[in-house]
Amino acid sequence: MADNDLKNILIPENAGRPRLIPFLLIILLIVAGVAAAVLSRTWWQNRQSSAVQPPPEFPTPDPHQQSFQAICALASNKALDEARQQGYALLEQTKDPALTAALETLLGQINIELVMSQAAMPEKADYVVKAGDSLERIARKFKTTVGLIKTNNALPRAVLHPGDHLRVFKGTFTLEITKRRNDLVLKVNDRFFKRYRVGTGKFGKTPVGTFVITEKIEEPPWWRPDGKMIPFGDKENVLGTRWMSLQATGTTEAVRGYGLHGTWEPETIGTQASAGCVRLVNSEVEELFLLVPNGTSVVITEWD
Repeated sequence: MADNDLKNILIPENAGRPRLIPFLLIILLIVAGVAAAVLSRTWWQNRQSSAVQPPPEFPTPDPHQQSFQAICALASNKALDEARQQGYALLEQTKDPALTAALETLLGQINIELVMSQAAMPEKADYVVKAGDSLERIARKFKTTVGLIKTNNALPRAVLHPGDHLRVFKGTFTLEITKRRNDLVLKVNDRFFKRYRVGTGKFGKTPVGTFVITEKIEEPPWWRPDGKMIPFGDKENVLGTRWMSLQATGTTEAVRGYGLHGTWEPETIGTQASAGCVRLVNSEVEELFLLVPNGTSVVITEWD
């Protein structure tokens, strides 16, 4: 091929490069501009969203929970009467099961402390001992127990003298036992006083209906089904430290050998494990024994 022909072929190729370079630069500038626009828009949107973002929301305090904490503070400071009044008011207002349980526990503690001490209560009366009075006579008059009079008046002995001042419980206790829940609610004048965990009869053997407490025995013997008497303190005796027998009332079918008692097997509380009686841990059956007199009404139901 001639030199001139070769030159004519190469020249057009070399001559096109100067025109290609500006075109590439334009494309690069366009791409850079688009990228900058996208980046600046994203930055602006983030800035705008952060600028208008509302402050974080905190949960609104539950007024019932705040009231409960205030009641706990009153109880801790031994303002028991005020704590009790506010506790009952809140118990009527709340529908929260957890708060209800906490309130019942607190009220139970407050009520026991008040009833066992010389503190005043609406359910107590001031009484001046008269000639011929005895603890038994005063207990019958007010339908309470000798043990409670001695305890809440801090009496070291059963000896009384005319003119002595006593503070005597005058309220009416009733017991409501629910088999399915295995619990016992102690009420005073039809108002909640304290809730206890209990054990009931296996296979639903605990009778239902209305009853009264007719006999109370400290450190009771136990009569086996075969008629043999097992004295208190024997490891075979299952009644714990206290016994309170039940007698059916109204249309409830008559029962025999049923009652409330303690237990040496606290792990059975909250279950259906007895032969039919209602059992409590020994410390709580002793507390109940001190509070409730013979003649106390007892209602046993399957469920509420």
